[in-house]
Amino acid sequence: MNTTTTTTVHDPAGEVFDAILTAAGRLLLSVFTLAWWAVLFPMVSVPVGLSVAAGWFYGWPVGVGVAGVAVAGMVLWRVLSPQTFERWFTGRARSRFLTWFRYRRHWITMTNACGLSTRDGERTFIPRLVSVQIGESLDTVRARMLPGHCPDTWIHRADHFAHGFGAQKAKVSLVGPGLVEIVFRRSDSLAAPVLVPHESMAGFKPVTDIRKAA
Repeated sequence: MNTTTTTTVHDPAGEVFDAILTAAGRLLLSVFTLAWWAVLFPMVSVPVGLSVAAGWFYGWPVGVGVAGVAVAGMVLWRVLSPQTFERWFTGRARSRFLTWFRYRRHWITMTNACGLSTRDGERTFIPRLVSVQIGESLDTVRARMLPGHCPDTWIHRADHFAHGFGAQKAKVSLVGPGLVEIVFRRSDSLAAPVLVPHESMAGFKPVTDIRKAA
């Protein structure tokens, strides 16, 4: 009887090198993400940059003063024009955050769990997430099918998508060659109560008896 002994040799230098590469990759990704957000939201990044520059060249009191003026300007903008503030700042920030929080961070896990990923040797291919639109009650996600997929493969996963992404319901449809659209219902738009001004109810008299009303 032959006995085979396997010996595992640890390479401390290789492990340290891998850790350094991983840390460097995460740092570069963080810097790129921060720079991209600075480009997307100049109304925040520019005042921050000016405050830091003023503090560096003229002292921290000047930097704090510039930051205070910037904050006051943002508050004034929010008070005078809440529609444009929502459109250009809070709405865009909310949409970006929810896109990542609801869908992008779970996309690889969910497509794997639903059997929509394919393997070629040691490589794993994931359907590409093309776009995400965040709405008040409906979110629309578009994805590119992998070769070999058919629309029914995705349509039959609608309930899995709804459960995995925390939505009430999901509807999958084909909207282009190899392009599927998933509409997630996050909430019922008719469930919220409608506020009616008291003045509009002043002339309203409810009918309590159909025979008297006739």
